[in-house]
Amino acid sequence: MLPCPLNACNEGLSDSMETLNFKKAVEAAHAKIRPYLYQTPLIKAYALSHRLDADIYLKLENTQLTHSFKIRGAFNKVLSLPPEERQRGVITASTGNHGAAVAFACQKMNIPAKIFVAHNTPDSKTQSIKQFGGELILSGADCGEAEQNARAYAAENQLTYISPYNDIDVICGQGTIGCEILSVMDDLDEIYISVGGGGLISGIAGYLKSVKKDVKAIACLPENSPVMYESVQAGKIVTFANKPTLSDSTAGNLDLDSVTFDFCKQYVDDYTLVSESEIAQAIKLFLTQEHMLVEGAAAVPLAALLKAKDKIQGKKIVIVVCGANITLERLKQVICDG
Repeated sequence: MLPCPLNACNEGLSDSMETLNFKKAVEAAHAKIRPYLYQTPLIKAYALSHRLDADIYLKLENTQLTHSFKIRGAFNKVLSLPPEERQRGVITASTGNHGAAVAFACQKMNIPAKIFVAHNTPDSKTQSIKQFGGELILSGADCGEAEQNARAYAAENQLTYISPYNDIDVICGQGTIGCEILSVMDDLDEIYISVGGGGLISGIAGYLKSVKKDVKAIACLPENSPVMYESVQAGKIVTFANKPTLSDSTAGNLDLDSVTFDFCKQYVDDYTLVSESEIAQAIKLFLTQEHMLVEGAAAVPLAALLKAKDKIQGKKIVIVVCGANITLERLKQVICDG
């Protein structure tokens, strides 16, 4: 594991962090979104527990509506909007999961939603956005350009832009996973969470540590796109060219003002980076040992846990299985490459 720099946990905290009561905000979000979503199962992974000599549990966000945790943050955000913003509609940019979540939440609340995606977004992901009622707008050569165009359009047309991670309401929505875990298990030792923009781990770790300070939050990232880790190491948000990764939903750079940077400095205990071959192995283990289909980002925490097998014996550990939206082409690639 890669430790958080010693000075990173106490410096540069944003105003949002200093004033946010995570326990209160996340529990309020849970009460707000609960009528619209599933409480996903938390199950023991017996095969993995035997393999790793530890008690391994899976929080199955791959079974959530839209097959991703993203629906939690999306619903909390749209339910928090004032009536005039709902009436005008919302806009976002997404590689798939966040866009589908915003489209679904807005469809249920009768809010117009425009979803910008890059021209190279897989058809399977754009189709899910369409089926959930979002107005799909193809824009830009990559996800970064699509986001820039979406933000510009939102500003020009006075629409609310919903960030996939850089938003307190979205973060607190994702943190409701922590509420559900503690409702059935209050003695976990560690939780492994995939990290891209950091909204998921910020919400879950922020909540868990407001209730149980001794729970360790382990951030899990692909070596090909470790932006949050590199930023925390540098003491500031950094940007660089990312390499292709099976964990495509965690890939990309951060907003330079992202509140998740300070949340990660405060609440993340360790970082683990995993290779593409390790992610592929974890996807196949989910298939062969747990008989479960997961996307690349959901396999990253298992890949990280496998690397830590000599340090986790006897511990009670939760893996957040963040989504199931893997394309058939990507799945074929994983299986056929070994």
